[in-house]
Amino acid sequence: MERVRRGVVVALAMALLVPVSQGQPVVPAVIIFGDSVMDVGNNNHLLTLVKANFPPYGRDFTHHSPTGRFCNGKLASDYTVENLGFTSYPPAYLSKEATGPNLLNGTNFASGASGYLDKTASLYNAISLSQQLKYYKEYQEKVVSMVGKTNASTIFSGGVHFLSAGSSDYIQNYYINPLLYKVYTPDQFADLLVHSFTSFVENLYTLGARRIGVTSLPPLGCLPAAITLFGEGKNRCVQRLNKDAVSFNKKISNATDSLKKKHSDLKLVVLDIYGPLLGLIKNPEQNGFFEARKACCGTGTIETSLLCNKRSPGTCSNATNYVFWDSVHPSEAANKFLSDNLLAQGIDLIS
Repeated sequence: MERVRRGVVVALAMALLVPVSQGQPVVPAVIIFGDSVMDVGNNNHLLTLVKANFPPYGRDFTHHSPTGRFCNGKLASDYTVENLGFTSYPPAYLSKEATGPNLLNGTNFASGASGYLDKTASLYNAISLSQQLKYYKEYQEKVVSMVGKTNASTIFSGGVHFLSAGSSDYIQNYYINPLLYKVYTPDQFADLLVHSFTSFVENLYTLGARRIGVTSLPPLGCLPAAITLFGEGKNRCVQRLNKDAVSFNKKISNATDSLKKKHSDLKLVVLDIYGPLLGLIKNPEQNGFFEARKACCGTGTIETSLLCNKRSPGTCSNATNYVFWDSVHPSEAANKFLSDNLLAQGIDLIS
């Protein structure tokens, strides 16, 4: 029944995407910010241990080769870009593909292990949101030089800007940093992140962005790595982590409402990842999956990034039935499921 309901919602959403059927994208560009959930290869060009440019990453992607995506295949953002009518994906800004006309349809600044806090990114030598914003300004200058200020402004205001962050702030910083954990309560830490989010959106707005979609936190306590690290051997979702995610999601939703009241021409949507992913984890078989506790790569309990490699013992041969590809990131099949939900939720961004 859930699959039927989702199919109806997606069908209705697709019906609104009239230009796609005419071979033209719905929006002029897609610009992406954030972390490893959105990274399509920026970390390949950094001196960081947080990389995914080696097998088995990318084994089910085009040409069956790694690109820097933290997945066996397509990201949810890749499917979203396809749904919007584009025939190519926004290139990683640090890649050689991010030049000339390739930039006119958008670009991708996301960096694995980045977060709302610049200090989170600095721990892993990732691209902080502050730096991603600087790159965005640089990107805008390049676009203006190609098409002129008026046409460029249309691209910036009409383009959809996506942001995914927060998971690294918690999993790779707050929960493993005793000093940070003792200084801030979960509620206070969430306030820090929301303040950064608000500032980031305000800066994007100042730079001409008018369509912004931000993903919520996922159920942090259900990530295979989180269960392994923080589950005290109980082999089930860690509820205190999920509680923190729910609290943060409420705060960012309230911040979004405040920003929209302040800027009447701003289309800002919180795209809920928490609910759809939790439903998938709790009832995988209802959506064609059979494994939600363990990931496909290696033992499926702790491997991610460098630990998920071609020598990792136990990696599954077929990831389509797994909710998670590695211990932190969803599989391509799960990303397809999530992208369908994002499409239905994000109609306001393209209407």
